[in-house]
Amino acid sequence: MANEPVSLIFKIYCLSVMTLVAATYTVALRYTRTISSDLYFSTTAVCITEVIKLILSLGMLAKETGTPSRMKNAIVEHVFQSPKEVLKLSVPSLVYAVQNNMAFLALSNLDAAVYQVTYQLKIPCTALCTVLMLSRSLSRLQWFSVFMLCGGVTLVQWKPVEATKVQIEQNPFLGFVAIAVAVLCSGFAGVYFEKVLKSSDTSLWVRNIQMYLSGIVVTLAGVFVTDGDKVLEKGFFFGYTPWVCFVVFLASVGGLYTSVVVKYTDNIMKGFSAAAAIILSTVASVLLFGLQITATFTLGAMLVCVSIYLYGLPKQDTSKLLRVDTDKESKQKLMNI
Repeated sequence: MANEPVSLIFKIYCLSVMTLVAATYTVALRYTRTISSDLYFSTTAVCITEVIKLILSLGMLAKETGTPSRMKNAIVEHVFQSPKEVLKLSVPSLVYAVQNNMAFLALSNLDAAVYQVTYQLKIPCTALCTVLMLSRSLSRLQWFSVFMLCGGVTLVQWKPVEATKVQIEQNPFLGFVAIAVAVLCSGFAGVYFEKVLKSSDTSLWVRNIQMYLSGIVVTLAGVFVTDGDKVLEKGFFFGYTPWVCFVVFLASVGGLYTSVVVKYTDNIMKGFSAAAAIILSTVASVLLFGLQITATFTLGAMLVCVSIYLYGLPKQDTSKLLRVDTDKESKQKLMNI
């Protein structure tokens, strides 16, 4: 009994941090991509994010192992002596790199609130990948919530909202294409990483290190392939401001914290977090970017929030329900006799 209050407090803490990080990251990234005319290179920001994630994961592994020698042994065994495992984790690294770059492109062309709501299409995408890749089944309520989510997103995009405080030219169609790619990447990479995690007893932090090492290589290659000439001309950190550094920090903590949330909380709390982040992002967009909220947007956002909550509800144990019905039938037969 003594552990229950601590457990509840920890879950509330996880929910609060996850919500604040998700909402703040979206709004801050939108701000850095629309206010300044000297835009930083998104590819470099994604690369630096992977480096910070690796450093944080090394710190968590050091805390988990307890001693430097154990940490060294774990890294040698699972990284230097396991090239196949590192190569296996390079798949989600590549996909996440594409996803993160698409997020920058999407938020350069879409309002933060529109992005936040539309990005929730990752839930049906993840559901489909889960069924196909992990051979799991979804309840009728979960599939209903998936279609409700699609309806909510359709309403959000039905009448484009207007922003009055954006200083760069936007291309909403390009933003929607970018977010569609990000959604597909998110669903596939998340399920793939989950499958790798649950296929062995390897530490979560070791798996993160394997993935982030590959991620650094992939994103660094992306920097020179996409923006190589500009980076050589203007510098790797061109356009970086305290706000940009803040965005990189949020991306690093958010990516790492996602692993913690998956491990220590449940789908209901993640659903509440996503719904709350949508609301906070919308309010912030109204204040910072002059976002005009329409009736269809409000209805669509409400449907998205409700669908996220419904999707996270635990499945009913049909075997227990069947057993209860059988017991009732048996009792009824005995009474008739």
